[in-house]
Amino acid sequence: MKDNKFIKSRAGLRWLPASESMASTAILLSLISAIFTVCVIWSRQTLPVTEKSIREEVEPHQYTAAERPPAVVEWDKKRTEWLNRHPSFAAPGARNRVLVLTGSQPDPCKGPAGDHLLLRLFKNKVDYCRIHGYDVFYGNAFMNPKMGSVWAKVPLLRAAMLAHPETEWVLWMDSDAVFTDMDFKIPLDKYRDHNLVVHGWPYMIKHRSWLGVNTGIVLMRNCQWSMDFVDLWARMGPQSPDHERLVRRVMSRVKDVVNPRRLDEQSARLYLLLTLDAKWTAKIYVENEYYLHGYWGEVLGMLVEGSGGDAAGRTTPFVTHFTGCQPCSGEHNPKYAGDSCWAGMERALNFADNQVLRNFGFKHKDLKTLSPLLSVPIDFPANKTSIL
Repeated sequence: MKDNKFIKSRAGLRWLPASESMASTAILLSLISAIFTVCVIWSRQTLPVTEKSIREEVEPHQYTAAERPPAVVEWDKKRTEWLNRHPSFAAPGARNRVLVLTGSQPDPCKGPAGDHLLLRLFKNKVDYCRIHGYDVFYGNAFMNPKMGSVWAKVPLLRAAMLAHPETEWVLWMDSDAVFTDMDFKIPLDKYRDHNLVVHGWPYMIKHRSWLGVNTGIVLMRNCQWSMDFVDLWARMGPQSPDHERLVRRVMSRVKDVVNPRRLDEQSARLYLLLTLDAKWTAKIYVENEYYLHGYWGEVLGMLVEGSGGDAAGRTTPFVTHFTGCQPCSGEHNPKYAGDSCWAGMERALNFADNQVLRNFGFKHKDLKTLSPLLSVPIDFPANKTSIL
């Protein structure tokens, strides 16, 4: 038999039947539960994000080896031991050894000139590496089948650092990026206290703009810090069981994203820059004193031979990046009119190629086309003006 209860009201004590008492209790419990849920959701959206919280986003799930390879631990110690056993790689200058990474999808290009353009873009990178004594690796297979497209660079960065302990720095270059100042040498000593270098603008990062940092060109030191950072970055990729929830979480913090329903590697990188603590951010250098990434729409006009130099002695962008042009598929951003992408790539590739060919006594007659070569003096373009 259920007990009835007394409750206190303005009219004094009154009799409360058991059924009404249980209903009141249920309502009260529902209200408490709702308040608790709101508090939890609010706290997850507003409290600072830490390395631990990012890891816990997906920690309850079981991963396959393809989704998450084994963690790399004590890499600095292991790398030092390897270098001690291979002293030829520890010679003077080893601290400036660079491996350039680039690549494309495994399948043939859909665009009629796609494979031809990828070949020329790769030749440009090989030329730059040969001039500066850098190694180069071209990947055309996805090292994680669930991390294709823009995410393919993340597992490749990790694999390259493990495969090449002799390399101090790894430089990722998107396939549609062109070295346009072939003589420029990356100022590695400038980054002696940093482990990751990206091109960006601090004020845009502060305002959480997707355009504040570019991940098409990434310079990363081969060390344990980088291994851990790549692991955090990869956890936000499309292979994550919680990817959809991560999309919503990142998009609540990042502005100006081209496709807010898709979490790309640049949005994920910016999210980490905005949310991680000083252990991480203190080792990241945001470069904007030279064009580690030069958006082609802004810098293409600077590719003029014999144009001289500015107050700092440089006008030519180090890298011209054809973001949005999609040379392989041919499906460029519709905001780019006509053949502007292809004409721009032709100009940039020929401009860079002339810097290589002049040492052989030749140059392209016209930067706009694959024209026949002209014979020029070996010291060209010294004391010469542009013929364009």
